[in-house]
Amino acid sequence: MSNDSLNSQTHRRPSALSRRTVLRGAGVSLCLPLLDAMKPAFASEQSSNNAKRFVGVSLALGLHNPNLVPETKGQDYKPSRYLANLDDLRDDFTVVSGTSHPGVSGGHSAEGSIFSACPNARGSASRNTISLDQLMARRLGEETRFPSLVLNTRSQTSPSYTQNGSMIPAENNAMRLFTTLFVDDTPAERERQAELIRRGRSIMDVVGKEAKRLQRNVGAGDRDKLDDWFTSVRELEQRMVANEAWTHRAKPKVDMEKPQSIPRDTVGIAGTFLDIIRMALRTDSTRFVTLHVPGDYHGLSHHGMDDGTIRQLTSVEQGMIDQWARFLRQLKSDGLLDETMVLMTSNLGNASSHDNKNMPVLFAGGGFRHGLHLAFDQQDNYPLPNLFVSALQRLGLEQDSFATSTGTMTGLTA
Repeated sequence: MSNDSLNSQTHRRPSALSRRTVLRGAGVSLCLPLLDAMKPAFASEQSSNNAKRFVGVSLALGLHNPNLVPETKGQDYKPSRYLANLDDLRDDFTVVSGTSHPGVSGGHSAEGSIFSACPNARGSASRNTISLDQLMARRLGEETRFPSLVLNTRSQTSPSYTQNGSMIPAENNAMRLFTTLFVDDTPAERERQAELIRRGRSIMDVVGKEAKRLQRNVGAGDRDKLDDWFTSVRELEQRMVANEAWTHRAKPKVDMEKPQSIPRDTVGIAGTFLDIIRMALRTDSTRFVTLHVPGDYHGLSHHGMDDGTIRQLTSVEQGMIDQWARFLRQLKSDGLLDETMVLMTSNLGNASSHDNKNMPVLFAGGGFRHGLHLAFDQQDNYPLPNLFVSALQRLGLEQDSFATSTGTMTGLTA
């Protein structure tokens, strides 16, 4: 194409280009960088899109819905028992009721679907799919030292899954987490880590070549599996390159002492982890976090509507709500709440009967218009994955669906 043609096109300035515009030629497709011609196409999205971070808190034992769900809906809802002390945060979060993950059942076994929304029928083997936090980290996590943090207050299980449906083991030690995030390694340790990363990349090169040879001799199904594996390898290699660079950079200093002892109770442990998460967000060490809280009060969750047991359960669950609220207040004080989406939920709507319907949902921050109780049908639940699509789009991702979603969440607006 001549220079005159290029200049002519420049002066005519065509209508705004899509963010997905690619150049195709000679069998090669290349995504374009951000161009001025693209800005009008999503300028409104950019100007209204404040969210940069996501924190998902999942509770293995749910929340007692009669204490959580307001009796009235809309903007003028009357706060429930659990929300009575959150009046100062009322305009910063939304209560969502009558939602669940379509096709997900199995009681406690549905934990793996909390953030993936992958259908999971009781008694059947099911391959999981990528979780919300890991999709975010996969697309946007390369800008921070840690693309994501996957945490658990007690064990290494997590609701965070890779593109291939593999569970990511959680960090369950708060003192070790603090050290990893904020305590500098010695020069010798930094070099050792860098060398391990380099060795890992070399090994993966060799294994990758062997797998490519194998791919030529297997059936279509196995080739698909190998394609998935290659994708994971490429992503891991990219992270290794980034990690090698980070090993030589000093870690941020924070105005928080390293925990010397960890509370033994569920509420106290969760509070300690949330304090560290806050510091990780403040220092931009990561932008995507999940914290799973298994709890040590399983017996109380099977209350059978016994008044005394429910009173004990209420005390624990109110403590968890209060810790979540304290975390929101801290983010708000730091000026981070409008940039951070914070979701608290559980795979169990009724832990006493192991029911996966009517999941508890509190959703805060991210620049959304809050102060609402979005009440959907308690019998015919609304798809919670729609909220996940709204969250992904709030990050600026062109994502029209997630798992069993049917669109973005009705009533949740900027």
